[in-house]
Amino acid sequence: MPLIAPDNHMAVMATLFVIAGAAFLLERTRLGANLTGAVIAILGAIVAANLGLIPHDAPAYGFVFTYVVPVLIPLFLFKADLRKIVLEATRTTMAFLLAAAGTVAGVTVAALFLDLSALGAAAPLAADQREPAIAGLFTSTYIGGSVNYAALGDLTGLREDSSFFSAATAADNLFSAVYLGLLALMPGWAWLARRFSRHDHTESMTEVVGPPITSMSLCLALAVAMSIVAISDALVATLALSGWRYVIITGIALAFATLAPGLARRLAGSFELGVALSFVFFAAIAAGADVVAMLEVAPLLVVLVLILLAVHALVTFGLGSLLGLSLPELITASNAAVLGATTAPALAATKGWHNLVTPGVLVGVLGYALGTFLGTLVYRYWGAIL
Repeated sequence: MPLIAPDNHMAVMATLFVIAGAAFLLERTRLGANLTGAVIAILGAIVAANLGLIPHDAPAYGFVFTYVVPVLIPLFLFKADLRKIVLEATRTTMAFLLAAAGTVAGVTVAALFLDLSALGAAAPLAADQREPAIAGLFTSTYIGGSVNYAALGDLTGLREDSSFFSAATAADNLFSAVYLGLLALMPGWAWLARRFSRHDHTESMTEVVGPPITSMSLCLALAVAMSIVAISDALVATLALSGWRYVIITGIALAFATLAPGLARRLAGSFELGVALSFVFFAAIAAGADVVAMLEVAPLLVVLVLILLAVHALVTFGLGSLLGLSLPELITASNAAVLGATTAPALAATKGWHNLVTPGVLVGVLGYALGTFLGTLVYRYWGAIL
């Protein structure tokens, strides 16, 4: 029995916010800046849950998954003016698309060597649908992030197999953190760095100063984000498109950001609010990461993630080198794909790659936009891939 009982809703929710707040504070330290706040929040929640301080499963986590996750998507995508991404981050976007292809290739290679249909047996899925569902799940998280992971977990029904989902969450979070550490070390490997073209990334990009963050702008950002989710849910119910809920949310948010960038810009603080809530979400999803279950129930997941990340890295950095992309550009793109829009700019800033900070945010947001969509496509049309 954990120290904080699952039915102590306020205490559980307070703990999630404490972990998120501590992650922001620790990110200001030298070590924390290299780890990034997102990874600190994830590791903090994993440690707290596996030491028995907080539960692995609680209704408060369900509240976060049900109401916070859908709203996070528009909050992040209000910056996703697709025209701006193409104009300001062309090379990084190319690197990111390469990283996304590496993720799909990694999932495919893993499926060729492993029997993924043996996993997720308690989910409401036919045996021949488990492999496509797991492929879609990991495609979404290693192109987008944990928000997309949660979305595919709901879409496929894999989240209903609590033991599998807990083990998958543990494998995802633990190895993502290890991968981030490797990305941080790679620039110091001279034998690797000399195989890539050299570009000066120390000059800052020109930033357009937007309106100040105010109480009104934060309230409006939440209002618009929640309205987009409500409209999407109405469309899903009307058109009977239950399997495409998150894709529709993403599409409407992208259309708003691209077609009405002036209005989207007035929602000052939307991205920052999304980051704050995402840290709470990271803590909630990481708390479900039962390391013992990962090792006992589904050690196959460890092999799956290792193969996926290895192939992802080979495709991203191997082809990226041939295409003349720099090592910092590829590290930023791979970071954005595997870990998301919060860690990519943070690592770029700590490494002094100032003109990759904004592109890191932009391609990370692009990952949030593409992750659910591509994960859904892999799930729906897996037979055409294999």
